[in-house]
Amino acid sequence: MTQQKPIILTIAGSDSSGGAGIQADIKAISATGGYACSVVTAVTAQNTQGVSAVHSIPQEIIKAQLDAVFTDLKVTAVKVGMLGDSATINTVANALKKYRPKILVVDPVMVTANGDMLLASEAVQSLCRELLPLADVITPNLPEAAALLGVAIPKQLSAVDALFNGLGALDCAAVLVKGGFLQQEARSPDWLLTKQEVRCFDTPRVMTRNTHGTGCTLSAALACYLGQGLSMEQAVARAKQYIDQAIAAGSQLHIGQGRGPVEHFLPANQLSQCEQ
Repeated sequence: MTQQKPIILTIAGSDSSGGAGIQADIKAISATGGYACSVVTAVTAQNTQGVSAVHSIPQEIIKAQLDAVFTDLKVTAVKVGMLGDSATINTVANALKKYRPKILVVDPVMVTANGDMLLASEAVQSLCRELLPLADVITPNLPEAAALLGVAIPKQLSAVDALFNGLGALDCAAVLVKGGFLQQEARSPDWLLTKQEVRCFDTPRVMTRNTHGTGCTLSAALACYLGQGLSMEQAVARAKQYIDQAIAAGSQLHIGQGRGPVEHFLPANQLSQCEQ
């Protein structure tokens, strides 16, 4: 009997340390029940302490990867991560307009947890103009949400509400704002903004330095759950549960000298709870 898995494509940069980017996406998609395929947009020299170099993949190679995947595999959902510059944004947007995947999750990767910039400042407008209108949901963290709106990063939980009107006016179907950067808070809230409502997904914060790749992991899991046919609210809830448990399990890891990764492959009993 043939087993069917949703095919989830990640379009993102490579992280040589394996904790974020394409590597994190492939792990998260595999762990949450999908078949992962990939298009590499950039190669980073990166570890748990930061990014030391970035090499952008030539546009013709990015386009060739996209064509190769879409003309052979029946892609159910796409997660877009690090793009780096306007040229890559345009190449990816043109392919998405051509092949029209059913589901598109855009993680507007601009800055790492260590503060390293991964998107050229002049490319933000290209991202808003070319890619966000195609997305079913975008998943900015608070610094990225502020950059999309051209405002200051909120430092307190009480200041986050001020972003909602601006984010709601963006030309996209839904926004999942990730609140992990509010590290002084005892809880870790994320907010799902749709045209109808703002819903908070709030869980206790796991106190750990091992948070490398959490944003990539969450957005990849969200794309996978959407690809399995869940509603937006159901998919966000499951992806949130998955990343919380991955952070908790990863807090026991000792990988690298800086911000270590999460544990993508949870014990079977924990993952089964996420799938319920």
